[in-house]
Amino acid sequence: MRVVFMGTPDFSVPVLDALVDAGHDIAAVYCQPPRPAGRGKKDRPTPVHARAEALGLTVRHPVSLKGADEQADFAALNADVAVVVAYGLLLPQAVLDAPKHGCLNIHASLLPRWRGAAPIHRAIMSGDAETGICIMQMDAGLDTGPVLLREATKIGETETTGELHDRLQDMGARMIVQALEKLPSLTSDIQPEDGVTYAKKIDKAEAAIDWSRPAAEVDRQIRGLSPFPGAWTLINGERVKLLGSKLAQGAGDAGVALDDGLTIACGDGAVSLTRLQKAGKAAQDADVFLRGFAVPKGTQLGEG
Repeated sequence: MRVVFMGTPDFSVPVLDALVDAGHDIAAVYCQPPRPAGRGKKDRPTPVHARAEALGLTVRHPVSLKGADEQADFAALNADVAVVVAYGLLLPQAVLDAPKHGCLNIHASLLPRWRGAAPIHRAIMSGDAETGICIMQMDAGLDTGPVLLREATKIGETETTGELHDRLQDMGARMIVQALEKLPSLTSDIQPEDGVTYAKKIDKAEAAIDWSRPAAEVDRQIRGLSPFPGAWTLINGERVKLLGSKLAQGAGDAGVALDDGLTIACGDGAVSLTRLQKAGKAAQDADVFLRGFAVPKGTQLGEG
């Protein structure tokens, strides 16, 4: 098929690779414009931009698709379908209607649960037992279109957003290839009104740990915000990111280390911290972290 691909971050790259490997004709790749990054604040292309150029594909990165010229340029590609995954711009109706089979979105949740910007984070932080991928026919709403393909997967007890992200991006790449093989014979399932939730964008203000909360909530916060933006607490007055955890046995005053191995009491129960990162340093597993930064039993976390 003649495909327009629209995506921006790392999550989108395996999908682009899968479409190329499946032999589809990529008419153009749309992504967000390069933005300043790094110490020199030089413009850096997005992961999809870099991958598309490496593949020798045409790259476009308009700041908006609302203008008549941009919409005409898109329509002139004469695409059979557009594949959209974490693109980052709203698509006007003229763009949605331009390809022969419309625009298909790869969404990392079991719609209608977790429509919106951060479905992977929110699924873990809310304690969902499972999530998945939906291939959706896009309409003018926010992830409201009918679902063409759906596949669920269990969320592991210690799985982080980063780990689940990698699994789901591979699922999405496999499923979109299946969807294009079966177009236009796929059945569209209208999303039900019941069960709609919205995955609002993660705010860095959500990252500070409140140790008075139950252990299950603290554990989900740590795993759901790993690796970005990273939940954090103060340890011996130093700000430390907490990037991995699991529920543990024990009880005590909230935020107090129950042993020398990073078992920390919460408002109810305890968590074991398994991966941590000091400012300016690489992330480390707990045993390595403790070799250079002792946290003895009785240490109060969260205090300056």
